[in-house]
Amino acid sequence: MTDHPKDSIENRLNKHPHLKNRIEQLLKIVENAEGDLTKADEAEKRVIEELRKMGNEVLHDWAANREEQEADAGNKRGLAKNGKKK
Repeated sequence: MTDHPKDSIENRLNKHPHLKNRIEQLLKIVENAEGDLTKADEAEKRVIEELRKMGNEVLHDWAANREEQEADAGNKRGLAKNGKKK
């Protein structure tokens, strides 16, 4: 899944719902949307938790994308080899 460099960040995030959700969770922390963060330590703990989750999900999505790219490349190589046989 290659994104065109001119795609907006919103369009790109829509292609990665896990990442978009984590960004939204981080924004809620910044905005203290739930009104329950009164101390920096609490906010820091919440940010660290969200970043860990985000990192895990990003690496999982990256690995899945990489596997897809390798499979596509393998299929193209296979087609090229099969096309040359006579």
